[in-house]
Amino acid sequence: MKVTVDTNVLIRAVIRDDAKQAKKAIKILGEATFVVITLSSLCEFVWVLLRSYDIEALDISKALKALISATNVEVNRPAVEAGISQLEAGGDFADAVIAYEGKWLGGETFVSFDKKAISLLKKQNQSAELL
Repeated sequence: MKVTVDTNVLIRAVIRDDAKQAKKAIKILGEATFVVITLSSLCEFVWVLLRSYDIEALDISKALKALISATNVEVNRPAVEAGISQLEAGGDFADAVIAYEGKWLGGETFVSFDKKAISLLKKQNQSAELL
């Protein structure tokens, strides 16, 4: 079976706070021949783990790396790696994903009111401008 998983499936598989749902989530992730994880799901995944479960950024980074290293998982790897890099630098996963995707779509400069995001992106030699 080829599946696209929702954020809640990823959360159940990692957090395992609902035994019945966790079992189903782990089963589908392991048995599917092809698991698509969208960027929006991964952005939500990171946000939920940080805000609702108070998981440390480096632990989330490890979970993301484990997810994307599975042989049956398909993600926009360069975008996810940009997000992981930003997360590990103390920044926001979603900001880096947005900057990456924007550049991929033809944007030249990431603009934001977020000083930290701009600073971290510039440190990674990306064109970014604080508004």
